[in-house]
Amino acid sequence: MNAHHAFVTDDAELMAQRGSWMERLLFGQRTLFVLLCLLATCWFGYKATGLELNAAFEKMLPSGHPYIVNYLENRSQLAGAGNTLRIAVEARTGTIFDADYLDTVKKITDELFLLPAVDRPYMKSLWTPAVRWTAVTEDGLDGGPVIPDNYDGSAQSVAQVRQNIERSGEIGQLVADDYKSSIILVPLQEQRASGAAPIDYQDLSRRLEKLRGTYSSQQIDIHITGFAKLVGDLIAGMRQVMVFFLVAAAICLAILFWYTRCIRSALVVLCCSLVAVVWLLGLLASLGFVLDPYLVLVPFLVFAVGLSHGAQKMNGITQDIGRGVDRLMAARLTFRRLFLVGLSALVCDVVGFAVLMVIDIPVIKDLAICASIGVTILIVTNLMLLPVLLSFIGVSASAARRAAASTAAEVMDVHHVKHPAWAFLDHFTQRRWASIALLGAVALALLGVGYSTQLKIGDTNPGAPELRADSRYNLDNTFMVRHYSASSDVYVVMVKTPQFACALYDTVRTVDRLEFELSQVPGVEGTKSLAGLAKVAATGMSEGSLKWYEIPRNQDMLNAIITRAPREMFNQNCDLLSVYVYLRDHKADTLSGVVKVVEDFAGRNNSPGYRFLNAAGNAGIEAATNIVVKEANRKMLFLVYAAVILISLVTFRSWRAVVCAVLPLMLTSVLCEALMVWLNIGVKVATLPVIALGVGIGVDYALYIMTVMLRYLREGASLSEAYYKALVFTGKIVVLTGATLGIAVATWYFSPIKFQADMGILLAFMFVWNMLGALILLPALAYFLFRPGRVANT
Repeated sequence: MNAHHAFVTDDAELMAQRGSWMERLLFGQRTLFVLLCLLATCWFGYKATGLELNAAFEKMLPSGHPYIVNYLENRSQLAGAGNTLRIAVEARTGTIFDADYLDTVKKITDELFLLPAVDRPYMKSLWTPAVRWTAVTEDGLDGGPVIPDNYDGSAQSVAQVRQNIERSGEIGQLVADDYKSSIILVPLQEQRASGAAPIDYQDLSRRLEKLRGTYSSQQIDIHITGFAKLVGDLIAGMRQVMVFFLVAAAICLAILFWYTRCIRSALVVLCCSLVAVVWLLGLLASLGFVLDPYLVLVPFLVFAVGLSHGAQKMNGITQDIGRGVDRLMAARLTFRRLFLVGLSALVCDVVGFAVLMVIDIPVIKDLAICASIGVTILIVTNLMLLPVLLSFIGVSASAARRAAASTAAEVMDVHHVKHPAWAFLDHFTQRRWASIALLGAVALALLGVGYSTQLKIGDTNPGAPELRADSRYNLDNTFMVRHYSASSDVYVVMVKTPQFACALYDTVRTVDRLEFELSQVPGVEGTKSLAGLAKVAATGMSEGSLKWYEIPRNQDMLNAIITRAPREMFNQNCDLLSVYVYLRDHKADTLSGVVKVVEDFAGRNNSPGYRFLNAAGNAGIEAATNIVVKEANRKMLFLVYAAVILISLVTFRSWRAVVCAVLPLMLTSVLCEALMVWLNIGVKVATLPVIALGVGIGVDYALYIMTVMLRYLREGASLSEAYYKALVFTGKIVVLTGATLGIAVATWYFSPIKFQADMGILLAFMFVWNMLGALILLPALAYFLFRPGRVANT
């Protein structure tokens, strides 16, 4: 039985059919089916209580990209080049050269040292032994820890600390340029041991906030940045997201009730969609998934898709009851009409979501799996459970009478009396209006393409775009950028050499040339490597004369220098050097500039003696992610549309119908990209799936309208008659669900999580525009494609 055969307008003919084996089984054992669904809901609801809110640093990494492969291969030998916290302790009054301030930094350092997951050997602050000073004295080179062992808090000791800091080279890195704050650098170990639990970012963020509250005062302020704190803030914001979910559900219920005037049928539609969400969350917990901030979109998407299909079923049953059919038969008739087309639409959604798995970023793959599971659940809850429940409770008598009166008024003489809204939309089945609509669509498409060429891959603003610009995290990040030349956006170039060859003159000299080229890139604030250290050390070994500020050609002198170099600059086997590049921000343009310089330099200089590899550091990982997202963006859209076209072709058995259904979706995709440019939203992990998800959900509208139209066209009706009857049968629900979901997700604009607010705007736009495309562009395209004689063999 094809989808286009599912719509039979003659009730007597439809009621005479026995129905499919699935229908007979489902409604023959409907009490047992409802009981099984109830038990499943209780079980999955219980399992859902164990679903954890957390995230994983490695899930954000495109593990197959060469840059990330390089990073993962050398991660154990890179200190703080990935998941690192930067905690700035600010002196609100005075400077850091104060005994009370230094004592506070010591206490904070000790507390941070004992936190779980801290990579303690590489932790740095004014109080850690690894932070040292070096000076040239009359007796030769001298040095030691910045805060010496005999420090006692006296004025003389504090003066000595100041002198040591000024000779340490840490000004601008661990110490602010204005001497009003210092940083505690806390590298984290994502996986501390085989089988160990991942970092609990929610707990870690709570401990950091407790530490902030303990030590903040009129004299001290604390600023915290880093992936771990960002994720902790996102998880905290997710609790408010639940409020927005409830608001969206309330809006949907109110609009459904306004439409039906039947609270019980509206509640059934809402509850079946919520049941699907409960099943999804329970299944995710059972399968070992963790609900991270980037998956928070999935439950609402499942709810939205379920509401769309549920409203169609409710509308069909209400109309049948209004025509005098008993509630059981009305539910069965609606099941016969709509099950196959609903199944086709949901399969389209599943395939559209599953296509996201081609993107080599684990968090997006998880999103694809979770969304696919959720939409598959809707086949049971909204295509099967909902009509069964309505077969028990039906709809109110007033709602049935209203539906019958409305339908009777709308289907009177389609040539004389029409509903005003449907009469206006029916104009687009005429040549003049269809031409205007298509010309307008072409103009919008050209405008959208022009804007979409400016779409950025990656972040378009400094700080964390996942949060509001005035969030505490972004204010802390602004403080870091303003007061430190060594920003929190660090790009690390790895230099691989043969064993014990990292300090050879040719290697260090080539690294110095790379640093010079990087220093010319806009957005680069500074660099640090063994080459720079060698110049400073050579000057110190030459009585401080700047004439000797150059890399020593004498290998023995270079060897002497490297023995005193900090461990983060090279590894134990001396076959890996690290070049640290400190960036003003991690905007897409900044990162692409650095990547280009390093790639070009590596192409010109790589040799058997040394190889320059991208990339580590949080900025290096972001650069690799941007590259993967850029490559996946078009590929993902191509696959989504290929899947939608294929399933639509199987459903309609008409290439003309596929063109009518898919072209409006393509226009919406182009306009959505233009909207992203206008709103200054870049394509990144958080926003990449939105367009694909919008396409998967948006095709539902076209499938329902086109299926009814095609049925009547094949029976010999004119395009105007076929379209008008499709509007009467299903158009109201298309408008209802499109407007309802658009309004519901638009409330996300007020979310404290910026990327959720962005997704709310984009999804609301796509819901509404896909609805308008199905109502306006679809009949306009049909006018030119479905001429008389072209329908029977389409």
